[in-house]
Amino acid sequence: GTGKTFILLHLALKAVLDKGQPFDKVVLVRSLLPSRDIGFLPGTLEEKSDLYQDPYRILIKYLFEMPSEQGHQILYSKLIEQGSLEFYTTSFLRGQTFDRSIIIVDESSNMIFQELDTIMTRVGQDSKIHFSGDPTQTDLRKHNGDRDGYHNFQVILDAMDEFEVVQFDIGDIIRSGLVRSYLIAKHNIGLSN
Repeated sequence: GTGKTFILLHLALKAVLDKGQPFDKVVLVRSLLPSRDIGFLPGTLEEKSDLYQDPYRILIKYLFEMPSEQGHQILYSKLIEQGSLEFYTTSFLRGQTFDRSIIIVDESSNMIFQELDTIMTRVGQDSKIHFSGDPTQTDLRKHNGDRDGYHNFQVILDAMDEFEVVQFDIGDIIRSGLVRSYLIAKHNIGLSN
């Protein structure tokens, strides 16, 4: 609730839509890992991944003034159609190279090391990559070792001069005062990760 994705998407779209910048597109990457098992989800791959684009459609509403809900839907579709905004799942990144792109890896703390490693090796020429996540909000199971993947990946990035880490804390929560109070109470009684 600190606005990590909002800030990244705002700055990325601003750079891509500025003709003086070297970037052609914003690439949003997200794992299709659900927060809990809901069983088989019917539909095509596009229909399934479309559900995961809803948070970005909502963010577009806050980033651009439009006269109606339909205007926001048209704008989101237009950004995708013109190639300014692309959405990928971690399942289909092999063989991709993202040149002249600003890559936003959202909910990266829900990714295993192999997903993070694959994404990192897709960065092409004249591109930037941002990882957004909160290791306390992972849906990965503790018992299978997958939870260490994000931590191990972060250790690698910490050893690189090209990366900077920005950390938020409870005081930075903007989603609502209720969420901030809930997380403070959760932390104070010892239920935080």
